Amino acid sequence: MEELKHECGVAIVRLLKPLEFYHRKYGTWTYGLNKLYLLMEKQHNRGQEGAGLACIKLHPRVGKEYMFRERATGTGAIAEIFSSVHRHYKNFSKEELNDPVFAKAKIPFAGELYLGHLRYSTTGKFGISYVHPFLRRNNWRARNLLLCGNFNLTNVDEVFRKITSTGQHPRDYSDTYIMLEQMGHRLDREVERLFAECKEEGKKGVDMTEVIEQRIDLSNVLRECVPDWDGGFVIGGMTGSGETFAVRDPWGIRPAFYYVDDEIVVLASERPVIQTVMNIRSDKVTELKRGEALLINKGGEVRLSQIVPPATNNACSFERIYFSRGSDVDIYKERKRLGGNLVQTILRAIDHDLRHTVFSFIPNTAEVAYYGMLEELDNYLNKLKKDWIADRTHLLQEEELGQILSLRIRTEKVAIKDIKLRTFIAEGQSRNDLAAHVYDITYGSLQSFVDNLVIIDDSIVRGTTLRQSIIHMLNRLHPKKIVIVSSSPQVRYPDYYGIDMSRMNEFITFKAAVTLLEEHGRTSILQEAYKQAKLQEERIASYRQVEPLRNYVQDIYAPFSNEEISAKMADMLTSPTIQSKIEIVYQTIDGLHVSCPNHPGDWYFSGNYPTQGGMRMVNRALIAFMEEEYLCKEKHDNIVQ
Repeated sequence: MEELKHECGVAIVRLLKPLEFYHRKYGTWTYGLNKLYLLMEKQHNRGQEGAGLACIKLHPRVGKEYMFRERATGTGAIAEIFSSVHRHYKNFSKEELNDPVFAKAKIPFAGELYLGHLRYSTTGKFGISYVHPFLRRNNWRARNLLLCGNFNLTNVDEVFRKITSTGQHPRDYSDTYIMLEQMGHRLDREVERLFAECKEEGKKGVDMTEVIEQRIDLSNVLRECVPDWDGGFVIGGMTGSGETFAVRDPWGIRPAFYYVDDEIVVLASERPVIQTVMNIRSDKVTELKRGEALLINKGGEVRLSQIVPPATNNACSFERIYFSRGSDVDIYKERKRLGGNLVQTILRAIDHDLRHTVFSFIPNTAEVAYYGMLEELDNYLNKLKKDWIADRTHLLQEEELGQILSLRIRTEKVAIKDIKLRTFIAEGQSRNDLAAHVYDITYGSLQSFVDNLVIIDDSIVRGTTLRQSIIHMLNRLHPKKIVIVSSSPQVRYPDYYGIDMSRMNEFITFKAAVTLLEEHGRTSILQEAYKQAKLQEERIASYRQVEPLRNYVQDIYAPFSNEEISAKMADMLTSPTIQSKIEIVYQTIDGLHVSCPNHPGDWYFSGNYPTQGGMRMVNRALIAFMEEEYLCKEKHDNIVQ
């Protein structure tokens, strides 16, 4: 309904043959570059603030550049960076561009290793300097490091303190820079270890350099760094000498998939992207396991290494509900099940009155859940008809049989996403008036003041679009009742693992819970949760926190049922001008787990963060809400009184 903030996407391409091979077989030495472009374009849904790519040439001549990088900001960043790459080609003749040997020697971005990234900021830091891949330069090939990722660290402070205590001096206080410097330092140590080893063996000069590059093991580097990282992440990187890696967090929070054959290795954040780009079946694509790294050495040997022990599976369920492409075979089935699971709750909301109910969806995010809902409604209706006929086998009249057979699920495309409004041109009420027209309706799609309208969406987070646009738009049809259905459970808590959902006041469910506490005279619960969160933060700061951290925001929701919070939300989102009765129906957390059994990470809904860093961050969000908004409002109200 309202777009959630997105997350980043990664893409890796490693060619395992010389460029001449691809030129002969596929007609172009740009085979790897073309695959990277497709991998990035097919993941454009994951990042709209910037994009970057990097290329490394293997076995370069001395004195020639072998690492290339392009980055750009904005929604058109993918097109911009690839246009920049192709502008390099204008300086060469047609014959030169058709010669893979010449291209490898002379043309920028003609290499065997490619790294791509799509960025969506989850930290509020913008600009080209924050667009991945990040690059750490060195005069020794093996010490150059490119890094990119889909991630967010929840313990940046701790990692920063650890690396600065060794004398390092990161150029910026951001998780990516800190990770780059931490890994770069450990890469230096790995090279130094091999240098000492080679020196002991009597090797010298260029021979020593070649042996070091052949023996570098990035799993040693990762094992020194990854255990320090609290958060959800898929980190990909390359060294100047040709080592490539991708590592996934031990909880499996952020996804990564890869494909390997004798010509190419590709990795991306989503499975169907690889299927489409490589034209392969889903069973040919492998998911990177929790805490596991995919490693490719300079010689092109591919191996897997368990960097940290896998923790309890907390693969993100919101990936399945919202972020990942619905063309994935499993995600498609899961989203249909999410819709189907809601049918009994929906039937209760409309008093089982199917004759006077129209079903629709908010385009286009909830369309698959809508189909699952319709299938389950059809199953329910068929059983109803079967039981009806069976009970009247000897008494059924033709007229009554006609009534039974005419009973159907009424479906209409009620909502139409008409235009993408540029609401920045207006302020205040004018902005709200414009927002109210983001969607249009199909007039005549239901009988006014008689029919119910059930409309499904994938999630309700802020409620802004509901309040400013959707409900007002649907009210023009004058349904007797509007039932708004969310295929996800109530989104109650921020995410701190790579999706930009970080402030408590962003959530309509939280606002509803606070309002209920105020109406019931129980604001002491809010004050106590704030007090305990502050005390816990003080214990952490003074290193006195021994017990596992607690999420005190959960105490704010505890006094109320899901139905009470949903009812309060409906009340808050309904203006006096709305004539229809409004009811909001949510997926249950149990229904979520039944639908997405392999992705149990549900902290958005339950508050059960898989890491201590997540627990600390949610309590910090509560403290910020209380000190920046609630206590200030309370003080103002007391002054007014």
